[in-house]
Amino acid sequence: MHDGFERECQMREVSREGMRELFVTCAGSGATGLAPIADRLTQTQAAGVLAAEFFGPNLNGSSHAVAREVLAQVAMPVTWVQGGEQGDLLGGIHLRAMAGVQIRPLALDGVLVGTVVDGPYAVECTLGGIHCPDTSLPNDQQARDTFERIEHALALADMDFSHVARTWLYLDDILSWYRPFNQVRTDFFNERGVFDGIVPASTGIGGSNPHGAAMVAGAYAVKAKDPAVRVQALPSPLQCPALQYGSSFSRAVEVAMPDMRRVFVSGTASIAPGGETVHVGDVLAQTERTCDVVAAILRSRDMDWEHVTRATAYVRYAEDAGVFEQYRQAAGLPALPVVVAHNVVCRDDLLFELEVDAARA
Repeated sequence: MHDGFERECQMREVSREGMRELFVTCAGSGATGLAPIADRLTQTQAAGVLAAEFFGPNLNGSSHAVAREVLAQVAMPVTWVQGGEQGDLLGGIHLRAMAGVQIRPLALDGVLVGTVVDGPYAVECTLGGIHCPDTSLPNDQQARDTFERIEHALALADMDFSHVARTWLYLDDILSWYRPFNQVRTDFFNERGVFDGIVPASTGIGGSNPHGAAMVAGAYAVKAKDPAVRVQALPSPLQCPALQYGSSFSRAVEVAMPDMRRVFVSGTASIAPGGETVHVGDVLAQTERTCDVVAAILRSRDMDWEHVTRATAYVRYAEDAGVFEQYRQAAGLPALPVVVAHNVVCRDDLLFELEVDAARA
């Protein structure tokens, strides 16, 4: 990277009409890096942070106070995801920022949960760190409350769930309640008419949070101001629709505006066209299969790995932290802005998952 950022950070920039969009990824950075990185964006790029994600180790007891202290210091929505171990190859930070445009904050119950940018062609809303405040409720009720809180935050931007293009959903102890979670999401989408429009791209990954909630969520929504703005779900050339086996998300979603195109590729794993897991027990083969699927989606929209602005790779076992880099080098892919996180994927036999965002001016 440049302009005084940490050596392990990468920045991607997309020039848009009257503004610049910045994507910063700092692999291996601890949570205390959130505030300094945001400050440097302000000082060197005249940019404000829209939202951030932090992937780190599981905290317990008094360590939660560290998380609360960090979150209190940063003026941005933060989705804080806890997994297993953290080391040189695991964990890190993603930040998305904008320069040249006013950023409006959104708060629920006094807590900053989102930002809104009113651009020339569309209003864009980014949400993060949303969770149910009553952690005594059963997991399915907390999930329902979280979706409703996303809806309440969207209403502050004069939007609703029909405008959501992408969600990020992190479930504590995911394997114990993934099926009930999917039912909650499907019921909510049915009630809100989501299936009549764009079903968002999504990631559903295991991960706890310092709030002690059953899940924590983020979202991106867009409301067109210009008829040229287009939002569409994208099929995967190498996989069946997730809806076919009961998961309510699109494989990918494209947001196209006159000044840029953005593709959100959902959390993707080693799944065959029929929906079954392939390469069971072979993490490198699962990684290769996953990357083939992601690449096929990108190429279907005239994009490739060099257009990736943000990537998160999830590994089931900490010892596999280097598997994506091993694959990347062997395949001759460019260096990517990727955080590798130690988190459980939604099936017992899935060892690797990858999500990417890509953009072209």
